[in-house]
Amino acid sequence: MLTQKQRDLLLFINERMQQGAIAPSFDEMREALGLKSKSGIHRLITALVERGYLERLPHRARALEIKRLPEGYEEKSTSGINDTAPASLVAMAQQTTSIPLYGRIAAGSPIEAIRDENGVVDLPPMMLGHGEHYALEVDGDSMIKAGINDGDTVIIKKASQANDGDIVVALVDGEEVTLKRLKRENGKIVLLPENDDYSAQHYMPDQVQIQGILSSLMRTYH
Repeated sequence: MLTQKQRDLLLFINERMQQGAIAPSFDEMREALGLKSKSGIHRLITALVERGYLERLPHRARALEIKRLPEGYEEKSTSGINDTAPASLVAMAQQTTSIPLYGRIAAGSPIEAIRDENGVVDLPPMMLGHGEHYALEVDGDSMIKAGINDGDTVIIKKASQANDGDIVVALVDGEEVTLKRLKRENGKIVLLPENDDYSAQHYMPDQVQIQGILSSLMRTYH
């Protein structure tokens, strides 16, 4: 049985998918449901996938397939979805932009920085906005409370400056890179995890170089 928020999100996605081939963005979903952060949307989508209402297509950005709608909704729908077949409505952008995939980034203890341009990620332009972007695969679970899981692909906007509270790609001592929430405290740079099993990391300002700010996230469901 779905919660009200899960049901509202599923019907909102379905309604938008009826209008065209492009699914609503996470920001649009967040605003429609009145949530404060996109992490709540990630949790709702995960719950809908686990309950068999949605499927996230692998290796495709913002590609959702609706497997079924809430009980009793089909009879009231005039969208052409019948009662016997699932709604195979794939939300994909008709045009995509390729950005480089730079290997893996630690969401845990920093790992050696590797700029491995061995692939690309295709995204709808609306997921990127202004500026230059790149993608990284997440290795670790230190950011799970922010909705970032091990194996996710994060989309990063290149930047050398960031505000307190931003989730950033931080290069530490010119050798190691990590994904953390930024905070400045007592003249130091604090890189905060979003997992109670991890501790904050404190550095002098000259030890940390900001290389980007989290823009969006992709998840592959197995």
